[in-house]
Amino acid sequence: MKNKILFIFITCLMVFSAQAQIDRSQMPKPGPAPQINLSQPASFTLKNGLKVMLVENHKLPRVRATLLIDNKPHAENNNIGTKDIYSAMMGNGTTTYSKDEYNEKIDFMGASIGFGEESAYASSLSKFFPEVLALLADGIINPVFTQEEFDQQQERIIEGIKSGDKSAQVIAGNLSSYLAYGKNHPYGEFATETSIQNIKLEDVKAYYNTYISPKNAYLVLVGDIRLKEAKKLVKKHFKNWKATNVPENALPALPKIATTQLNIIDVPNAVQSEIRVQNTIDLKMSDPDYFAVLVANNILGGSFGSYLNMNLREEHGYTYGAGSRASADKYASRFYASTSVRNEVTDSAVVQIFKEIDRIKTTPVATEKLTNAKAKFAGDFVLKLEKPSTIASYALNIKTNDLNEDFYKNFLKNINAVTTEDITRVANKYFKTNNMQIVIAGKGSEIAHNLENMKINGKKLPAFYYNKEGEKVKRPVFSKKIPQGTTLTSVLDKYINAIGGKTAIDKVDNVTMQGGAQIQGMALTFDIKQTKDGKSLQLVKMNGMTISKNVFNGSTGYAEAQGQKVAYTEEQNKSAKDQSGLFPELNITSEKSKLLNIEAVEGKDAYVVQVNENTKNYYDTKTGLKIQTKVTMSQNGQSYESITKYGDYREVNGVLFPHNLKVNMGPETIDIKIIEALINQKISDSEFN
Repeated sequence: MKNKILFIFITCLMVFSAQAQIDRSQMPKPGPAPQINLSQPASFTLKNGLKVMLVENHKLPRVRATLLIDNKPHAENNNIGTKDIYSAMMGNGTTTYSKDEYNEKIDFMGASIGFGEESAYASSLSKFFPEVLALLADGIINPVFTQEEFDQQQERIIEGIKSGDKSAQVIAGNLSSYLAYGKNHPYGEFATETSIQNIKLEDVKAYYNTYISPKNAYLVLVGDIRLKEAKKLVKKHFKNWKATNVPENALPALPKIATTQLNIIDVPNAVQSEIRVQNTIDLKMSDPDYFAVLVANNILGGSFGSYLNMNLREEHGYTYGAGSRASADKYASRFYASTSVRNEVTDSAVVQIFKEIDRIKTTPVATEKLTNAKAKFAGDFVLKLEKPSTIASYALNIKTNDLNEDFYKNFLKNINAVTTEDITRVANKYFKTNNMQIVIAGKGSEIAHNLENMKINGKKLPAFYYNKEGEKVKRPVFSKKIPQGTTLTSVLDKYINAIGGKTAIDKVDNVTMQGGAQIQGMALTFDIKQTKDGKSLQLVKMNGMTISKNVFNGSTGYAEAQGQKVAYTEEQNKSAKDQSGLFPELNITSEKSKLLNIEAVEGKDAYVVQVNENTKNYYDTKTGLKIQTKVTMSQNGQSYESITKYGDYREVNGVLFPHNLKVNMGPETIDIKIIEALINQKISDSEFN
């Protein structure tokens, strides 16, 4: 027993002594990267050139097929959008089955089949997979392109483009690619309403016949299927897919940016600015710098704790999120940092983005930051390996990106080998702060002046303006001076006269309106009641059930949703009171309000009246009618704007009321159609309690 106690004592003493010798001022060296054992998918090739990969996994009775046609990028030139119409038309019937028969077969089996521009997929239970794969092959090899289907899809795509025409986010996405790669490069093209309208059915057929070929195609199967059966099914259904020689044209050179510049797109209705700070880079996945760039980008803007997000979101509260990306495409690549911010801090956000990019270029990354970034890659990598589809995806990447066969086996080893010096080196090589395009889509009248006077590294930047189609334009006239003789009183009087005159509106004691709107495919109804003495009630219903309620009794108000009642803040009560009454213009005075200038609202000149600190009204200079109200509000430390547009004025008992209200809050726009408007109905005061 004594010997045992002595042994334990000596052992403890040795451990204590060893701990005492550890230098805790130094970060321990990371251990070796774990050995990655990736199984290889089975593979075979059909005579027509279709390359097939199979990853067997029999844990679940499901199989997924993914088809990728790895063509070299090709510009659509005068037919931009042909690929969009083609992919929308695919899967809507074949020479074997009508559109309804094709879709009914898929639905009956609980399967899913979809088609992209140069891709397709199918997924189903394994017992149905032979028939589902046959339907996928039939859709690829024997599609039917009818004029009726073409017309329907063309119209849908045009409607989609129209819905994005006033979105700063969509416009910034389109124009940043356009300016980075150039209008003649496939990566710089984007469809417009005009380009879609110019496409004919024959263009779609020509696209299919030219580019949809098995010669550059890969078919990847993952799931509960054996190699012998896979070979049998694929050969049976895809052997008749005829191979054609797909043209490979030389890609145009990318634009050269001599100096960092501002590229501004005026989006008059934007409540936020969309910022893209970018430069093209020469980087492929097969390049030695690839892993260092991955880690550098993660630290700069690739994670929640990144430099950009911590600065713009956490430190300054400019945005809900900021990040960056460095692509590694084998044809053309780009680095960009992006975020969405309030109009009034647009220039400040740009300055902070450059501050963080300069930081990673000049200040060595902290050891802990680098270690955490590597750990994040390791964790994500290991989690992905749990999915059978990952093996197939990695094998496909190796083929399509010309990678070494051991690329993924050595992935973590190469990530762990990245040093602090590597981060600084690649940041300086690929994040080109002296040759960047700063692409901003936002409300020019509120952001242009500050951007033009902003300094990056002590210098103002050249500023260029573009329209949403990418054409360079002159600096827009964002505001005009008030004509001599025009006053706040004259603008308000013109509005009162335009809607019917003071005598007519004095007879209105209350207004009741009913309206409807569609939000994300859901039908909503609105019941609105307002009184002359400033009370208001708004109910929003879905399927007859009230989902929100806003009440103001003339002094205080509240909002109620999902059974929770929240009183208005002091700021909200003040704003509601300022806008209360049937015709708030009767209460606007020069003591609290002022006439600012003339601004364009959807192509119309409008007088801008600053009603109070948070509210602006816009009145058409020609008709006198109110066409917009903008209210600035704060919530959780963030400011945001709510914009209401008024249109379709109609007469109700001698007074004009807007019958179309478009309420914009952030990215969402609610288009309310007023179905019925009544005046002087019986309304109880209890409805406003």
